[in-house]
Amino acid sequence: MPTELLFRQDAYLKETPATVEAVNERGGIILDRTIFYATGGGQPGDLGHLRRADGSLIAIGTTIYDPEDRSRVIHVPAEGQPLPAPGEAVTALLDWDRRLKRMRIHTALHLLSVVLPFPVTGGSIGEGDGRLDFDIPEGGLDKAEVAEKLNALVGRNADVTERWITDEELDANPGLVKTMSVKPPRGSGRVRLVAIGDIDLQPCGGTHVRNTAEIGPVAVTDIEKKGKQNRRVRIALA
Repeated sequence: MPTELLFRQDAYLKETPATVEAVNERGGIILDRTIFYATGGGQPGDLGHLRRADGSLIAIGTTIYDPEDRSRVIHVPAEGQPLPAPGEAVTALLDWDRRLKRMRIHTALHLLSVVLPFPVTGGSIGEGDGRLDFDIPEGGLDKAEVAEKLNALVGRNADVTERWITDEELDANPGLVKTMSVKPPRGSGRVRLVAIGDIDLQPCGGTHVRNTAEIGPVAVTDIEKKGKQNRRVRIALA
């Protein structure tokens, strides 16, 4: 059975009851539902715990999609953790502080792609920091100028919303896709769009804050030249 992705319905859920569907041969735990984001699109998998009926905790070191069935999510226990039994009832507890930092920086990176309207060739989300790689014909980016424009967008207190379109609608609007290295997930027949007010609209499966005001001040910490046309721009929560 596919894992119910509760983080898609509400990225602010911090815990949920769940049932263990299976434990694979490598000790990965598959639940019927999860609030843990699974690694993808430059956003790392969530950490947290599974609380058992007796109150004991199983530490989860990361979360990934099942490589044999991407409709299922695998919760990878930290080394040396006990394993639950199939059918066992647990409570999934998210490492919320870590997730919120990732959500804030992820939304800020979407805004960065507006400040620098160039093809995105790569990116990653860290603990309160992140980067995007841009295909920019000319260099000469100024950190202070980029930061000023980025924080001006953050300060517009724009709501972050989502909607779904069909694969066919996305094909008819190729300009929505900014990332050259990461393509929107297909196969389900629909694609999730994330809108930031009237500022930005692009396909994304990750987690975001509800309003840009939650991002707070952002610093541009570095701009690196990674090739003839490639510029890596690093940002961090100030």
